[in-house]
Amino acid sequence: MKALGNIFLVGPMGAGKSTIGRLLAAELRLEFKDTDKEIEDRSGVDIPWIFDMEGEDGFRLREASMLDELSQQDKILLATGGGIVMQAENRKVLASRGQVVYLKASIDEQVRRTSRDTKRPLLQGDNPRAVLTALMEQRHPLYEEIADYIIDTDGRSPKSVALEISRSIAS
Repeated sequence: MKALGNIFLVGPMGAGKSTIGRLLAAELRLEFKDTDKEIEDRSGVDIPWIFDMEGEDGFRLREASMLDELSQQDKILLATGGGIVMQAENRKVLASRGQVVYLKASIDEQVRRTSRDTKRPLLQGDNPRAVLTALMEQRHPLYEEIADYIIDTDGRSPKSVALEISRSIAS
């Protein structure tokens, strides 16, 4: 049986996992955690630096370790990185240790929300839209595979999304 105390937010870059997560955690009286922020806080460097020095594989190892540790806590709301679902073990951990909410966002919305963000290593090339499209094709089925709830965030305020999730989980 799932631990009802934990909620994990998954979804693409720009879906609002961190912003919505903070609001939802306050609403549900859960402790808010963010895998990327925890990795940065503990390593003392930012995600782009880790990508530069260790590559994506090095970052994914840190991410899997952080997920394993944080998901064993109780009553947390965890915002995860967009690529966390790429490893089967991570999907298993997410699906078995809490309720998974997939925050869905269209490619247009992702492009709009991430356009001025310089802290996303995968989007620093010439064509962020193409990158986001390719990532979505890979990851969307994996998000759906483990999701207990799928919530569309397009054109919505973080507060309205947080309220919808809160109501869905309560019912």
